[in-house]
Amino acid sequence: MLPNRRPTVRAGLAASLLVVLTACANSSTGNVFKDSLAADSKLRESTGNVGQPGGDGQTATNASRPADFPAEIPIYPESQLQDIVPVASPTPVSPTPTGAATNATANPTEKTTGQAQWTSGDPSNFVQSFYLQQLQTNGWQLVSQATQDLPATLVARRNDLQITVAIGATATFALPTPSDRPDTASPDTASPAPSSTPIPSSSSTSTVFTIDYAYESGSVSSQAVNPNSEAPQPGDSEFVGPVLEGATASGTTSPATSTPVTANPQGFTDLDKAPKELRSYLKDLAQLGVLPLRSSDTKSAAANRSTLFEPNKIITRREYARWLVTANNRIYSDRSGQQVRLGSSGTKPVFQDVPKTNPDFEVIQGLAEAGIIPSPLSGEATVVNFRPDAPLTREVMLLWKLPLDTRQALPAASLDAVKETWGFQDAGKIDPKALRAVLADFQNGDLANIRRALGYTTLFQPKKSVTRAEAAATLWYFGSQGEGLSALELLQSPSGVTASPRPAGP
Repeated sequence: MLPNRRPTVRAGLAASLLVVLTACANSSTGNVFKDSLAADSKLRESTGNVGQPGGDGQTATNASRPADFPAEIPIYPESQLQDIVPVASPTPVSPTPTGAATNATANPTEKTTGQAQWTSGDPSNFVQSFYLQQLQTNGWQLVSQATQDLPATLVARRNDLQITVAIGATATFALPTPSDRPDTASPDTASPAPSSTPIPSSSSTSTVFTIDYAYESGSVSSQAVNPNSEAPQPGDSEFVGPVLEGATASGTTSPATSTPVTANPQGFTDLDKAPKELRSYLKDLAQLGVLPLRSSDTKSAAANRSTLFEPNKIITRREYARWLVTANNRIYSDRSGQQVRLGSSGTKPVFQDVPKTNPDFEVIQGLAEAGIIPSPLSGEATVVNFRPDAPLTREVMLLWKLPLDTRQALPAASLDAVKETWGFQDAGKIDPKALRAVLADFQNGDLANIRRALGYTTLFQPKKSVTRAEAAATLWYFGSQGEGLSALELLQSPSGVTASPRPAGP
């Protein structure tokens, strides 16, 4: 039997290997050999964080939202957070570290406002469409929107939170050079500290957008700063709805309710002076904040708010135009296709007596461009003046309101047809252009504007001036032949919005 030589062979190999390693201990070959057997340094450094996501391991959504930013505010998914700017407030607050967002959720009495900025490689219209869709479908109420030019601005409210989304033009950022990137730097050079500003991921051109937020509930200190305090509010001449249910002229909101609300957020104290048949209409409309008044002797938005509605005062053409757009856009706040777009300051004025400097230019221009009111744009070449301060007449009121009720061309009408339907003794005094609106209004039955504003009458008196109370009554309901929406329905809706038109009654 041969002796077992395996122990001898193993001992010889081990000795030979020891000699080789000793000889290469201080050589480059030895270092390479040693490094090839060493553990991965990256794995060694990360062993203490097993199960914990690193800074780059967060999802895109979490990485783009500041830690204290309200969770209900939507963030554009394809965006990167650039900056967080605390908004100054006169309310005493505890020191906030630089770059930290204010936390209104944790302590709303101390920290009520905040601002953050993002960039996205997508075009600005993509970002704008995203926010319009999100704000219109997730319980937000659009207070105002200016999307004709950049920067586009959207102001919305939900419960006690108001946000302003400002979407600007694209801005160019310098992309990092290869030498600036840690993965291509020399192994002998220490890696620079990561930048606090994210680098645009796919393009050197990015859309910049900013979101300001402010909590405005009663729990917030009355001295808290509202970043949009100069923005038009319900009751201002510049304001064009919609507003959140329960919104007051000061911008505060009340919780949504499923029962009719009879409060008066516009602060009118003389609604009881209106004819009793019209008071319920006025209260509903005032609750919605869609009867903005204007003081001719002041330019201050805050001073334009008045507690006197003066229901029996004659209404002017400019006032009714303002109310008409405001009420329509509020009633259809969840249906942008039914809203009247405001005129842009970049377009040529339609009327010679309504220049761009006129406080009601956007409303009047928008109605003309939509074909709601007669103008040269609708083929009325001789109608070159709007006469904004002239009294509104009954026939003109019907001529403007009915297109927003029927949403289609008014039917052909004859004097005999109007006499047969309405039985007006003075039908012959009605302007031929207004006959169509008067006849179309009859098809609304008990919801006709004439019946709601004037009651039963055999004299239409088409040239008679309209009072504020009568004009407001026509705006309580929008629709035709029982298919429409009323102010009362909107107030009874828990969310303050009604999904689709349906039959309504007074």
